[in-house]
Amino acid sequence: MRTSSGNRRFLAVAGLAAILAAAAHAQEHAAHWSYSGEHGPDHWGAEDPAFAACGSGTRQSPIDIETATTAALPAIEFSYKPFPLTVTDTHHSFQVNVPQGSGGITVGEEHYELVQFHFHHPSEERVHHKRSAMVMHLVHKNAKGELAVVAVLIHQGAANPVLKPIFDDFPAKGTESKVAETTLDPRQLLPPKHGYYTFDGSLTTPPCSEHVHWFELKEPIDASSAQIAQFATRYPHNARPTQPLNARAVEQTAD
Repeated sequence: MRTSSGNRRFLAVAGLAAILAAAAHAQEHAAHWSYSGEHGPDHWGAEDPAFAACGSGTRQSPIDIETATTAALPAIEFSYKPFPLTVTDTHHSFQVNVPQGSGGITVGEEHYELVQFHFHHPSEERVHHKRSAMVMHLVHKNAKGELAVVAVLIHQGAANPVLKPIFDDFPAKGTESKVAETTLDPRQLLPPKHGYYTFDGSLTTPPCSEHVHWFELKEPIDASSAQIAQFATRYPHNARPTQPLNARAVEQTAD
């Protein structure tokens, strides 16, 4: 059966419209995940085929760190460099995207470049069943595309001057804010001691990709109650529940 040129044009336009509609639907659908309700963590695995690991994965994060084996682990060598500060609202947290070349971490023979860091309230991970007021997750990537996350727990205490330019310049939802004449040195966001727990985990947000190297610093940093309230005003609860440890081992440094 032959098709007229008009029909061919109609079918082509209709096909293109269908593709664009499907892509728009997928993008909208993927954006629907949240921390509560019908799109909350219990339903992430069914939200999109790409999120399957959220429901079926066996090495998911966060976890409750109850016990850990002390091992001769390499120190985390931090080589962060200052960069101009831009804060982005991702609809799920406040995130600082880090320009390429701003340094990273070296653990043993592996080097990971810092890509971004963001915050959760309360902390997603638990240590001996206890959550902290907040946590900062510093996300890194190595040359092979493998991810490593350094988690820094945040306790309520004294005001943190390094967090101030970040927490004072929250952008509107879904936008970013360049903080005028402000550079940030991520090294100043770290506690003095860098002892850590480590385990094989996942991203804590969809798509919940596994085989992420986790380094949970033992020593927290402080933020004031007012600073914690600043974040909680926008994001009162953006923490995934802890996940089963299954057959994983958690190791820790001696310090």
